[in-house]
Amino acid sequence: MGLEDKKKGRKPRVPKPKPPKTREEELLDRIQYLEAENEYLKKLSALVAEREKRERRNR
Repeated sequence: MGLEDKKKGRKPRVPKPKPPKTREEELLDRIQYLEAENEYLKKLSALVAEREKRERRNR
């Protein structure tokens, strides 16, 4: 009956379900996240302090 839509390309791949993480894996991920956040905040604090120091010097 007339023209039919044909799908092109590959079929979408269905991702395999990941096994649930153990408590230890969850805690290790949390530690890694918090360490990265801490490092970011330290760098941000240093940048703010440097900016304030420059502003005080220019006055």
